[in-house]
Amino acid sequence: MAITTGDTVTIEYTGRLDDGSVFDTTDESVAEEAGLLDEQPNREFEPLTVEVGEGNLIEGMEEGLLGLEAGDSETLTIPPAEAYGEASDDQTREFERGRFEEMVGQEAAEGMQVQAQGGASGTVTTISDDAVEVSFQHPLAGETLTFEIDVLSVE
Repeated sequence: MAITTGDTVTIEYTGRLDDGSVFDTTDESVAEEAGLLDEQPNREFEPLTVEVGEGNLIEGMEEGLLGLEAGDSETLTIPPAEAYGEASDDQTREFERGRFEEMVGQEAAEGMQVQAQGGASGTVTTISDDAVEVSFQHPLAGETLTFEIDVLSVE
């Protein structure tokens, strides 16, 4: 049965950047080799089950699954526009340092992850004596993503 919108699919996948580095996978041995177990110690690396068309996958992955069947293996190359968007400086906000540290309840540090009131996640990118810059851009924005996918089941 070919995958169509509304189907529930179970897949295994490994996502790579253009340089070949793994940024995500469902395979625990691949995750261990790529150092993802240390970065995400509480995550279980196991097959992913999702309903196609519900918006739980990036656009290019959902489109790439359509028409595949259980048992199929496919490599999808997804451009930024169908993944996390193009990289852009307009998603960076500057905060007065004292006010920022008061809001987050701790001293600012580069790489620090923060959550805005609206739910957006950001990363502290620059700190000066007076200001803190936070990028609310997804870390994979601007990246072409390649996924090696194995379709385990389609319902």
